[in-house]
Amino acid sequence: MSLKHPLSKEPAPGRQFATLGGGCFWCLEAVFEELQGVADVESGYAGGHVANPTYRQVCEGGTGHAEVVRIEFDPQAIGYREILEVFFAIHDPTTLNRQGSDAGEQYRSVIFHHSDEQKRVANEVIREAQEGHDDEIVTQLLPAGEYWRAETYHQEYFRHNPAQGYCMMVVSPKVEKFRRTFAARRKPGGR
Repeated sequence: MSLKHPLSKEPAPGRQFATLGGGCFWCLEAVFEELQGVADVESGYAGGHVANPTYRQVCEGGTGHAEVVRIEFDPQAIGYREILEVFFAIHDPTTLNRQGSDAGEQYRSVIFHHSDEQKRVANEVIREAQEGHDDEIVTQLLPAGEYWRAETYHQEYFRHNPAQGYCMMVVSPKVEKFRRTFAARRKPGGR
């Protein structure tokens, strides 16, 4: 097993990071890969206290990490607000530590902000999302700290494993919802 290191790389010049957790990272990654203005999406772990966490450790609980995606985007092509609007449309921000049958702290709804401006925008979007929900929004808003890249086999998982059971039952419906709801925001050719 190769040792993972916290990735401190900065986004490319003129780009920003958005780090989001909303259930299994395979779902979020598959959606955001298709969004215009997004240059890169990577699955990983954030928000915990264990260095170099493995998928198994995160799934067993006790690391404090959430499964997240780190999105590198061009703010001239897509705003942070738009990214968060997609985020709130494709997951349930009202279930504490759960998305569907995926339960545990690692599946929590969380936004890790990378700047004061991202924090301000996230607070606005959370307030607006709350107006559209009867149940309380439980999405956490936290400063971005160390981020750990998930194992290579998790990267682009849906693209490489579309016929896998979880992908067919859970990921595919979220991708299809995104494609219907945000058709005008999809990358040409769907990627």
